[in-house]
Amino acid sequence: MFKLIKLYKNETDLIADCLAGKRNAQEVLYKKYSSKMLAICTRYLPDRAEAEDAMINAFIRVFGQLENFRQEGSFEGWIRRIVVNEALAMLRKKSKMQLEPAENADYHADYQIEETGLEASELLEMVQKLPTGYRTVFNLYAIEGYSHKEIAEMMGISESTSKSQLNRARNMLKTMLEKTEKAWQTDNQTATKPRETDLKIIRFEMV
Repeated sequence: MFKLIKLYKNETDLIADCLAGKRNAQEVLYKKYSSKMLAICTRYLPDRAEAEDAMINAFIRVFGQLENFRQEGSFEGWIRRIVVNEALAMLRKKSKMQLEPAENADYHADYQIEETGLEASELLEMVQKLPTGYRTVFNLYAIEGYSHKEIAEMMGISESTSKSQLNRARNMLKTMLEKTEKAWQTDNQTATKPRETDLKIIRFEMV
């Protein structure tokens, strides 16, 4: 027996039906955004089960707080912030976030976009290898686009600590990139001197 699913031409009607408690609308909303939001969770929580738990908990909050969305700005962006906050909450709950004091690290000013020879997916694989604190701040700043002030508020840290974690992430990624490029050149038997790589923090859109 086929299940009839209402099609929605705009988010306003979808949100209105969700607020009215219509299960079909809730299912449509969940299916529309769940894969994107799970991808976000996995950037903070590499363990698949934990990422799924965070995503599900986030959607429970989304439906519970839906009346607070004022139809201002991006609805996806509103959901995204709830998802990120839930992922951060799980990290804190699991005591997996260890941040080194800012006074023990040198850091530079904010960084600008710079091209690398890697695909976005390859760079994200490298990001996943970073220590949890570095990875978390990098994701929030370079991928989600939050400012250091916002990150400090979200994570309960100082802006200087956020900057130091970002700089440490940048330096580790630069080292990884240099090793990768040397391996490429060895495999391809190209020039003995690796081309210069100066990775700067990258802002790029990911889903």
